[in-house]
Amino acid sequence: MTDLAAPFAPDWVSPPGDTILDLLEERDWTQAELAQRIGYSPKHVNQLIKGKVPLTEDAAIKLERVLGSTVGFWLAREARYRERCARLEASERYAGWIDWLDLLPVKELMSAGRIEKRRIDAKSKPSLVEECLRFFGVASPDEWSSHYGEMQVAFRRSREEQSDVGAISAWLRMGEQVAEKQDGPKYERDRFEAVLAEIRTQTVLNPEEFEPRLHALFRQAGVAFILVPGIPKAHVSGVARWLSPHRPLIQLSLYGKTNDKFWFTLFHEAAHILLHSKEKKSVYLDDPTQAGAASREEREANEWAGDFLIPRARLAELPLLKSRDAVVNFASEIGIHPGIVIGRLQHDEHIPRSWMNDLKLSLRFTHA
Repeated sequence: MTDLAAPFAPDWVSPPGDTILDLLEERDWTQAELAQRIGYSPKHVNQLIKGKVPLTEDAAIKLERVLGSTVGFWLAREARYRERCARLEASERYAGWIDWLDLLPVKELMSAGRIEKRRIDAKSKPSLVEECLRFFGVASPDEWSSHYGEMQVAFRRSREEQSDVGAISAWLRMGEQVAEKQDGPKYERDRFEAVLAEIRTQTVLNPEEFEPRLHALFRQAGVAFILVPGIPKAHVSGVARWLSPHRPLIQLSLYGKTNDKFWFTLFHEAAHILLHSKEKKSVYLDDPTQAGAASREEREANEWAGDFLIPRARLAELPLLKSRDAVVNFASEIGIHPGIVIGRLQHDEHIPRSWMNDLKLSLRFTHA
C-alpha cells in the first residue's frame, strides 16, 4: 500500500528550462529568438534550458519581462531544481555508505524511536544512512569516525566489554539530544555538593516521587541529568562527562535496576564530576556494579559513592546486620533506603546475595 503521507520524492529532476521550453512552444519561438529578446547568447540560453548554468536573479527578471510569471516564480523553480539535484547526489553518496550501518545499533535506535522503524533491506539502507547521519549530527561517516574516534581516545572504561564504539556513541548521542533541549545555570561545585546532600535524602522515596525532584535538583547545580534507555552492546549503565567547560552531564541507563544499584551508580557518576573535573575531555563509561573497575579514577569514585551512602564511621556495624529489623533500623538511622544497605552487605560479602532481596526496590522510570 502506498503511504499517502510520504512526501513526493521522484528520482528525476525537472530544470526551469522545461518550463521555458513549454512557453517557447506556446509562442512558436526558437531558442535563438528567445536569446535575442532576452539579451543572452544562444549558447547561454541553451545551457540555461538544460540546467547547466544557474537561473540568476538577472535571468529571472528578464524572463518575467519576456515570458511572463514573476521573478519569485522563476527563482523558486530554480531553487527547487537545485535542491532536488543536491538530494539526488546525496542519495547516491548514501548508497555508497551503507556499510557504515554495520557499525551501528540500527534496530535498537528504531526501538528507542530515534530513527524511523522500517525493514532493513537494500532499498531502505540509503535512507537509513541519512537518518543515522541526522541522528548523530554529522555530515558523513568520515565525520562520525573523526568525532567519535577522537572521543574514543577519551573513553575511561570500567569494563573490557565496552569496546563497541557504534553502540556506545549511539547511547551517548541519545543523551546529548535530550541535553540539547535543556537549559540551566552554569555548574557550581558548592551548589552541586549541597544538591547531592539533598538528593541523598530522596533514596527513601519511590521513583515516581524522586525522579522529577532529581531533574530539578541537578538543574539547580548546573548539571544535566539524563535518563536514557540502555543499548545492550554498549555495556554502560552510567556515564559522567562534560558537554562544555561549564556543563557536566550525568547519564544513566533505564535498565530495570534495583534501587541499590541505581543510587550507587548515580553517586558514582557524581563523584567523577566532583573529583575529576580537571579531566573535562574524559568520558567515564561505567558499570560500577561489575568487577574490573581497576583505574584510579574508578576506585576513587567507588569509594566516594560508598562512603557518601554509608559513612565510613558506621562501616564496622555492617557485619552485625543479620536480620531484617537490624537492617531497617540501621538504614533509618543513617537516612537511606534499606535496599541500599542490603546491596552493600551483599557486595562486601557480609550476607549471601540471596538474602533479604525483598527489601530492595525495583525501579521503573517514565522519562527519557
